Amino acid sequence: MKAKIKNQAGKPGKEIKFPKQFEEEIRPDLIKRAVFAIQSHNYQPYGASPEAGKRHSAELSRRRRKYRGAYGMGISRVPRKILSRRGTRMNWVGALAPGTVGGRRAHPPKSEKNIEHKINVKERRKAIRSALSASIQKELVEKRGHIINDYPLVVEEKAEKIEKTKDALSMLEKIGLKEDLQRAQIKKIRAGKGKMRGRKYKKKKGPLVVVSKDCELVKAAKNIPGVDVVVVDKVNAELLAPGADAGRATVYTDAALKRLTDEKLFTDNLVKKIKPAEEKK
Repeated sequence: MKAKIKNQAGKPGKEIKFPKQFEEEIRPDLIKRAVFAIQSHNYQPYGASPEAGKRHSAELSRRRRKYRGAYGMGISRVPRKILSRRGTRMNWVGALAPGTVGGRRAHPPKSEKNIEHKINVKERRKAIRSALSASIQKELVEKRGHIINDYPLVVEEKAEKIEKTKDALSMLEKIGLKEDLQRAQIKKIRAGKGKMRGRKYKKKKGPLVVVSKDCELVKAAKNIPGVDVVVVDKVNAELLAPGADAGRATVYTDAALKRLTDEKLFTDNLVKKIKPAEEKK
């Protein structure tokens, strides 16, 4: 697929061809695995206290003529604790054993459990290539809810030198993302109990901007609602397919595409950077 490189004013220039990474077959199953693997690293370990449900003194004898014993009472043999008594008659309630009131859980969650998901290196790279391929398919991007006109979008390398947020916003609007940026500003209250769990509001994801290096544009576009900026070698499946739904509207700089081609990023034959040998003292 080819696209015309736009300048900061939105005017198209020369044509550029997308690298081979964008020719990958779109695999929603692999993208989903890669996204879940990334999200699993943010999970907070949780589990029951090792002493939960075991803090009672709940021994109960079944021996004959044992004071406070339950011999001949016709009750099941579960550990019980004494709540009250009347004379020599005790009132017990089940404790400690699973399934009893005040008892422990049979199989509570363990805090030491490893809840991180793993994914093979080649599968992860293939998932990224698949998400890259989906990011330039206009029908998939529109199906995801983005409002776009001219697509795919490639901007010139000079855009990476933008230092101010208002200039970055102006550039994105001029290349045809004005309506999509307005869509990303809408904030709605979540339906359901998530309101009580630290996620009261919901907002739409806006466009992703992929640059070739750590530049001024990374900071300039940081405060635009819904917009993410990432260096091309740091791209992952979650940024390209939030919620494991492929087809996020993405803006590439021509320098980022050139780096994808030259370094063969996310392929099985990466061009490894050889560090210069340290000078002998």
